[in-house]
Amino acid sequence: MSRVGIVAALAAEARALAPEHPAVGGEVLELEDDALLTVSGMGWDAAQASALRLARAGATALASFGTAGGLDPGLECGTVLVPREVRVLDGPPLLTHPRWREAVLAALPHDLAASEAALLSTRVPLGARLDKAIAWRETGCVAVDMESAAVAGFARAAAVPFLVLRVIVDTATDELPEAVLAASGASEVAIGRLLLGLALAPWSIAAVRQLAGRFRLACDTLARLAEPGLPVRRALTASYGQEVH
Repeated sequence: MSRVGIVAALAAEARALAPEHPAVGGEVLELEDDALLTVSGMGWDAAQASALRLARAGATALASFGTAGGLDPGLECGTVLVPREVRVLDGPPLLTHPRWREAVLAALPHDLAASEAALLSTRVPLGARLDKAIAWRETGCVAVDMESAAVAGFARAAAVPFLVLRVIVDTATDELPEAVLAASGASEVAIGRLLLGLALAPWSIAAVRQLAGRFRLACDTLARLAEPGLPVRRALTASYGQEVH
């Protein structure tokens, strides 16, 4: 029997899949449709450790679920990403499962913008507009996150199917405030550290408010996609056996 294991970096992302019983750091939660969910916290090492926990709990397919930053200036906040491949700066592309990806794409609501172009995974945040522009020009990837390549690499080593379903938060023209970057890293934003950062840089308050609004929009989109019983949720948690491409 195939069983999908889902890695979400943030608790707010995981709540789209389990609004009443979100997984906390390190916990593997069994969802009502037999999928498994865990909250990794941000970053490569945390995501890889979560993929291992899911595999030990019985997952035979792995999905990276959550939000991402835009690199392509044509992608707006709320755009859904179901990429054909995940790329890193120093290695070969990591392919997603084609039949699984096509099933999710076909199930997406028609009023949502979507892309299956390549996703970049980095070990450090890309928050500056210039860094995003360079990454887009040099890699051709339309968006960036910090976890998908780690999950993809584990899936490839374990010879199990892999998928990414993410939604754009910050666009290519958005500059991520230093206060936000400093407060990020775990499964929740460190509010005390964020407030300290804003106290030291009050001119960034407007940018933080804008980013918070975009994050809410992205999470609302994730919740819409992941609603139990609807086509995207069924496609995301469907069985694809051990067929890997």
